[in-house]
Amino acid sequence: MNTIGFFLLFFGLLAAGMPIFLVLGALAAILYAISGQGLIGVAQTIIDELNSPSLMALPLFVMAAAFMRHGGVAKALVAVATAWMGGVRGSLGLVTVVACTMFAAICGSSVATALAMGTILLPAMLARGYPRSFALGVIGASGTIGIVIPPSLPLILYGIIAEQSVPRLFLAGILPGLLQAAAFFGWVWWYARLKNFPREPSLPFAERLRVTWQAVPAMAVPMVVLVGIYGGVLTVTEAAAIAAVVSLLVSLFCYRGFKPTQTLWVIADGLRSAGTIMLIVATALAFGHWMTQSGIPAQMVNWITGNGFSTVQFLLIINLLLLLIGCFLEVTATLLLVLPILAPALVPLGVDPVHFSIIFTHNMEVGLVHPPVGMNLYVLATLSNAPVGEVIRGILPFLVILLMVLAVITYVPWLTMWLPGLVFGA
Repeated sequence: MNTIGFFLLFFGLLAAGMPIFLVLGALAAILYAISGQGLIGVAQTIIDELNSPSLMALPLFVMAAAFMRHGGVAKALVAVATAWMGGVRGSLGLVTVVACTMFAAICGSSVATALAMGTILLPAMLARGYPRSFALGVIGASGTIGIVIPPSLPLILYGIIAEQSVPRLFLAGILPGLLQAAAFFGWVWWYARLKNFPREPSLPFAERLRVTWQAVPAMAVPMVVLVGIYGGVLTVTEAAAIAAVVSLLVSLFCYRGFKPTQTLWVIADGLRSAGTIMLIVATALAFGHWMTQSGIPAQMVNWITGNGFSTVQFLLIINLLLLLIGCFLEVTATLLLVLPILAPALVPLGVDPVHFSIIFTHNMEVGLVHPPVGMNLYVLATLSNAPVGEVIRGILPFLVILLMVLAVITYVPWLTMWLPGLVFGA
């Protein structure tokens, strides 16, 4: 099968409405059949690769996110952000950026962040007179921080596929995530002053401390993950398991977002999400295994070096390619389809795989708010009963900021590599 035929079949199956795991599985089966390889050996390979301690962390973090999403944690984070942002023009817009950043550090999912924050903050912003397009834009864009601030589900997948240390990847995402949050914060602050958006009441210092104390249990999950992993006490999988337990206890007994009798329903919701991801991972592993054996990555390296492309030019081409693919595929599918092709080519082309993990992830952030497939767009359109076009108009300024941050992340590797180097050495 030539390259054009492959992509025509791939996008044709997607356009027909076939789920991504079936598309990847069908393509893998066709490719193996054409190359004359038996499918039994492929099945054993998939089972071996799924039997990974790091991969076990994925469904556990998904469960933690489900408990947090239903457990009232988002309200506590919004309350503490509002307490400290009160008195500043455009307070609720700034609260959205801060609260999304904190929630992202707990759940690791952009869609979950946008959904949780949109449920609480969208009605509040509309009631205070904010334009709906602006409210949708700041919530949707700030929600993308969820896949770069650790614990990040895409970074766990990246670590498994590219065979990189997940703790090192988590550290690499912290400064780029904070840079993105700071850029959003600066834009919202300036735009709020320009449009004379309302201020929220400024609370007494004692009241701020009280609200902050109430939010401490919500921050227990990222503390468990970060202190456990980087203190050398827990592996990533163990930290994920404890995070799921802590998030359940916090949701049940601190914030009481759901009743104990509803716990099984919340667990079922989390398992449904985790099962979907694991099906995609399994079929993508089959595809990635064929890709590695085919020699295509080596051919790509030879083509790039033979045409005299520098590392800078290579990264520019890859960014453009990922931005294009992100217009049509969601995050997990893009990562699992493209990374097996690119991962073997990185080191020969002078690109650090840890640095590239954040470049890749940030491209996926852009895809989350870029039509026609951007998941955050449709989540917020459904939540607000607004046309998708209105959500896109609100997102546009933030989309420009995301592209500017992408350029910084790509060509200032220090931003990504400093923390991993500080903790783990070169």
